[in-house]
Parts: sequence; C-alpha cells; structure tokens
Amino acid sequence: MANQARSTLVIGTRGSQLALWQAEWVQGQLKKIAPDLSVVLKRIQTSGDKIQDVPLAKVGGKGLFVKEIEEALLRKDIDLAVHSMKDLPAVLPNGLTIICVPEREDPRDALLTRNGKKLDALPLGAKVGTSSLRRQSQLLHVRPDFQIDMLRGNVDTRLRKLHENHFDAIVLAASGLKRLGWDAQITECLPVDVSLPAIGQGALGIEGREDDGFVRDLVARLEHDTTRATVMAERALLKRLEGGCQVPIAGHAVIQGETLILDGLVVSLDGKRYVKHSLSGLVSEPESIGTRVAEELLARGARPILQEIYGVV
Repeated sequence: MANQARSTLVIGTRGSQLALWQAEWVQGQLKKIAPDLSVVLKRIQTSGDKIQDVPLAKVGGKGLFVKEIEEALLRKDIDLAVHSMKDLPAVLPNGLTIICVPEREDPRDALLTRNGKKLDALPLGAKVGTSSLRRQSQLLHVRPDFQIDMLRGNVDTRLRKLHENHFDAIVLAASGLKRLGWDAQITECLPVDVSLPAIGQGALGIEGREDDGFVRDLVARLEHDTTRATVMAERALLKRLEGGCQVPIAGHAVIQGETLILDGLVVSLDGKRYVKHSLSGLVSEPESIGTRVAEELLARGARPILQEIYGVV
C-alpha cells in the first residue's frame, strides 16, 4: 500500500557533486524527522550526464536530467527524487508530482572570471563559457561583443576549464556554488535586470508518486510556502510558453507581503530582440500570474522568437 509505513526510503539522484549534495541534504533532513527510518541514496545516470560534447539545446533540453530518474520512480525502484527545480520540465509524467519544495537558495546567475574583472570590465571580445541559451542571449544583449562558447560538465569541471584559461569568464548558478561552499569563486552575482534567472533556479524539487501518502506526509515538514508560490508562478509561465530548460525563457518571482511579483523574459539567441514583462498579483494565485505574464510576452513579440528557436533546436 502506498500509504503504508516503510522502514527504508530510497532517494534517486544524479551522481554529480552538486546533485549528491542536494540529495544528501534531503537525506539528512529526513533522518532528523524520522530517526528510525533508513534513508539511502541511489545514483542514476541520466541522458544529460551521458552527453557531454553537444549543446543541450540540440539534443532536446527538456527533461534530459530527469527522464531516467522519473522512470525509476514510476517503476518504484526509488521512493522519491531530488532535482534542481530548473531541470524539471513544466509537465511531469502521469502519476508523478512535486511533493515538496524546500526553501530556495540564491536564484541569481554568478559570473566567475580569472582576473577578478566584473562584467562591465571584461575586455572586448571576451570568451565566455555557458551551456545555457538563456544566459547566452542575455549576455549578448548587454555585451554584443562577447564570444560565447559551450561549457558543459559538472561544476568542478567548469571551474577547471576557467582556471586552465579556456575562457575569460564563465556563468554558473550562484546556488550551486554556494551549496558546495565555493562562494569565494564568484566574481559577482549578476543583478536580475542583467541576467534574469532560469525558471526555478536555486530551488529544489522533491518529486514523488501522487499516490504515495507516506512519503508525501514525511517530506511535508521540508515545504517552504513562499518558495512553492514563486516557483509555481515561474513554472506556469514556462508551461504556457511550452518551453524547456534550454530555451531562452527566464522568469523570476518574489513575494512582498501578500503580493507576488513575476518578471518574465523571452530573448532571441543574438540578444537583439528582448521581450520582457512584469506583473503582480495575489500570492494565492501564482499559476494565474505566470500564465498572464506568458500571454503578455506572446502578445508583445515573443511568439516569433520562440518559433525560430524551436525550429533551430
């Protein structure tokens, strides 16, 4: 029975250093909640981990880092999965749901440079590494002179490429660096008006089976209502735009009192066409706000940008 208590829980995770940190954090929290429960990790290699020499956008960015893990959930090989929220597609497989959203880490993009120069001070034609079309597009919007090159691999691999002089600068999620204790590597966190974050960036998504009441009840103690609301608004924006994690769609929500404010963005790959909209509404209606921001972006010129990109990727 799905609601029946168990003596052991299995958490599915990717094998990267950051993914393991995130899964181990959830593991530690669950052991505090239920000291008698055995909580073990199962590493699962995903398609995104296997393909390291091709831009993600060209191999179908949606779900590349979660597909095999979700299949394990549906087979009941694992009981829950810990993901970076930004890797989760807007639509989940039937029978699965995001059962818990813990408190978010810093959602911003972080710029790392070899010489400590900030974005504005990087030389003309600087070589910048990123695997993200969203980051590429926004960087080119503010610095059309940049040479953007593909940067794949785990966080430590990307840092090594920077220090081996493959790049003048690289851009990573601040949250991953902070979770791994590598804050000192960050030259600057880019303001959200310069680089609007990815949908769900900085947040974790704990995924489970809809009918598994035991696991849902257990992880409920880790739920962070504010993070859940902001992420739901951002994911509603993504869903309406039918975007994947490797399309230059950005969204960032914040909450002030009972008001949720969502900024949404669609930008062309060269950074020249830039469609942005902001909307505020009730915290209790995050999906409605996300959908309305998406509709406004489409009305203001996002549709042809997305159609061109989907044609390319």
